[in-house]
Amino acid sequence: MIIFPAMDLREGKCVRLYQGDFNQSSVVGEEPLATANAFKASGAEFFHMVDLDGALKGNVQNLNTVIEIIKETGIPVQLGGGIRNLQTIEMLINNGVKRVILGTAALNNPKMVKFAVKNYGDKIAVGIDARDEYVAAEGWLQVSKINYIDFGKQMEDIGVKTIIFTDISRDGTLKGPNFEQTFKLNESIGCDIIASGGMKDLENLKLLRKENIYGAIVGKALYSGNIKLDEAIKIGR
Repeated sequence: MIIFPAMDLREGKCVRLYQGDFNQSSVVGEEPLATANAFKASGAEFFHMVDLDGALKGNVQNLNTVIEIIKETGIPVQLGGGIRNLQTIEMLINNGVKRVILGTAALNNPKMVKFAVKNYGDKIAVGIDARDEYVAAEGWLQVSKINYIDFGKQMEDIGVKTIIFTDISRDGTLKGPNFEQTFKLNESIGCDIIASGGMKDLENLKLLRKENIYGAIVGKALYSGNIKLDEAIKIGR
């Protein structure tokens, strides 16, 4: 199981949100590159990054920071937030982003996802962010009427290989991810599932690994000291 340390970017800084609420954000790293280097020193193998400004505005806003981290650390990055068209996908991949995460675009434009998967294969992932089992979009500000399992099956049919699942109500809470919904999704489709949202402690990671979850994103628990990255990576392995 791959452990993904999370870096959510807002106005050039690393922040954490509480339950996806942009009005409840706290800065956890003034210098994202320094944060990334610290994660690298602890053995990070893959970074999970979200451009929160991009998610709100509908286009990537923190590109220079992302490129700097890729070049300086040499660690692969999966990036989401504000990626709404094929031109942006191509630009990000050309600039070294290892995996592009589509959220709102996947919900609103499945045909684009299909085309992207055809052209870029496993470099395309889909983020399923759910509130009460229904898929949310537009920086989590809007909730659709589409069930997260149904959406996962739709993405699998298109050819998506990797899905990042987040129960928004757990994000940033340190209460543990929604195991029930995560495991149900993992059992319902054949995609690699990355668990996200509310990771609390090493026991959470042990349970996810036991259930053959492909990856786990850890954010607030790292910044608060609840989880040490090197210990998390050992459990993942």
